[in-house]
Amino acid sequence: MTLRRFVARRGRPAEIFCDNGTNFVAAARELGSFIKQNQNPLFDFASQNSIQFKFIPAYSPHFGGIWEAGVKSAKFHIKRVVGNSHLTFEELNTLFTLVEAILNSRPLCPLSSSPNDLLSLSPGHFLIGRPLTAPPSQHLGDSKESKLQRYERLEKMQQHFWQRWQREYLSEMQQRTKWKGSTSKLDIGDMVLLADDNAPPLSWKLGRVLRLITGSDRTARVADITTNKGCVRRSLVRLCKLPTAEELQC
Repeated sequence: MTLRRFVARRGRPAEIFCDNGTNFVAAARELGSFIKQNQNPLFDFASQNSIQFKFIPAYSPHFGGIWEAGVKSAKFHIKRVVGNSHLTFEELNTLFTLVEAILNSRPLCPLSSSPNDLLSLSPGHFLIGRPLTAPPSQHLGDSKESKLQRYERLEKMQQHFWQRWQREYLSEMQQRTKWKGSTSKLDIGDMVLLADDNAPPLSWKLGRVLRLITGSDRTARVADITTNKGCVRRSLVRLCKLPTAEELQC
């Protein structure tokens, strides 16, 4: 049923990378036996367009480091956000969908090398062809749950997850070096993420480095950033450089 929902929402994938879970192995076997049992004029078409499962070795989750890290991070924060709350199936499904949108809104790399382009590539571009957005909502971080309606409690959970997860994502992107050295190898025109603790969900502040400001030791620790709301000055410890497409391929 999970596979059917995925195909209905996203279309048929050509390849599925997964671990050796019994449900995944059974699904691969089920698809293979279905194609073999239905010997009809559609056999050739089905065999050419079937889903190919690529399994990692059994009991080796570290082979799936990329997706396992994402799942672990999401589960870690969801457990602490939900806590002992009693949610209905519809509320839990809504929360998972909101978390999915947050994860798929993260910037991956600049869309172009133009210094005037402030757009970034995100997983949402591969899914719907444009960035994922969220409707504006009231900040409920300081509100007591006993005074909130059920919908507002769900909204507060989303905001809580966003604050925790985006802080972790930004910290992973930052290169930790000693303060006496250059905090980040930034160049003029690089696209950066601006760390903002009060940003609403799915709101990533992006900009381009306009100027690097060095101290008496010729080490840059402050930069002027061009954003869609003007030029701002930020410390380099509050900036996260987005890797270029060439760097991601290395």
